[in-house]
Amino acid sequence: MTELESIIALNMIEGLGPVTIRRLINFFGSAEKALAAPEDRLRQVEGIGPEIAARLTRGRGVVDFRGEIAKVEKAGLKIIPFDDPSYPEPLKQIYDPPTILYVMGELKPEDCHAIAVVGARRCSHYGTMSAERLGGQIAGMGLTVVSGMARGIDTAAHRGALKAKGRTIAVLGSGLNRIYPAENKKLAEEIAKSGAVISEFPMDTGPHKTNFPLRNRLISGLSLGVVVVEAAKKSGSLITAAQAMEQGRVVFAVPGRIDSPVSTGTHALIRDGAKLVESVEDICEEFPYLFPSPKRESAAEGRGPESHPHPRLTPEEEAVLGQLSAQERPIDDIIAASALPAAAVASALLSLELKHIVNQLPGKLFRKAL
Repeated sequence: MTELESIIALNMIEGLGPVTIRRLINFFGSAEKALAAPEDRLRQVEGIGPEIAARLTRGRGVVDFRGEIAKVEKAGLKIIPFDDPSYPEPLKQIYDPPTILYVMGELKPEDCHAIAVVGARRCSHYGTMSAERLGGQIAGMGLTVVSGMARGIDTAAHRGALKAKGRTIAVLGSGLNRIYPAENKKLAEEIAKSGAVISEFPMDTGPHKTNFPLRNRLISGLSLGVVVVEAAKKSGSLITAAQAMEQGRVVFAVPGRIDSPVSTGTHALIRDGAKLVESVEDICEEFPYLFPSPKRESAAEGRGPESHPHPRLTPEEEAVLGQLSAQERPIDDIIAASALPAAAVASALLSLELKHIVNQLPGKLFRKAL
């Protein structure tokens, strides 16, 4: 059994999440060794008690990983493991990135500059038009539009990006053999021609309600920011927004009618600090390192953005930024490496964060903004 086959098998065992699988691989040194480990050794892994160990030992004898690979090959899809160079870099930065991704279409490096557009399934005409318009404008700026291909707002956002001849990524809460909703199968095929449809779930996984909160963390994790267009007070879109905040992403919300039930969630987000969005300009303002010029009309009409440098930085900011990469780094390491006083480093990091060049993560960890 190859390492990839072992990873596929682990991912197919019910009850093993990405964090647990990563712990297993780190403990045993490979997925193949983890899959073959005796039950008593499995219990020595952090977070794996008797129940999970027993589930793993039972599951490895019944999962049909060869049949799974055959389904992938028959459908002309790809499987991308976490350590593959084509695995999306932004997803690597979240707490629980998927162990593998099933991909219809193609993921590209430029997809690291993406904006998610999500919202209510049962939406108004205003919401549909707003999502489609924003999807087209975001794609016209050269950014990738990410959404969940659900009915309503998600579908409108994808269609807007496609009409603008831009890239869009759909993240499913089911396997790629079970496109959901079924009426969006043709949309999935259209997306795959100029973007990608992805899932972390095995091919025949149905659209179980427990899958969608997991799916939502990928929508936000793939994106620089999340735009919510219509959401009820308790909705999956608000879960995506909360996950975006936890992941250090920017949250935007489109205001709606004060008497509309599907506007209560977006208005609550705005009250809590989400940026109000009326057009793509409101989104671009949050990313000056990508769009420092105020004149963006031509790009918003469909042409991609020009290449621009970072905003002007002080010598201290340059020194601190030089110590950062896409991988998070503790502030103490940054201070030691920069040879600057602690106060100067803290001040520079705050300034870089306000300029949206650096992201701060929980635990005083910092990284370059993606």
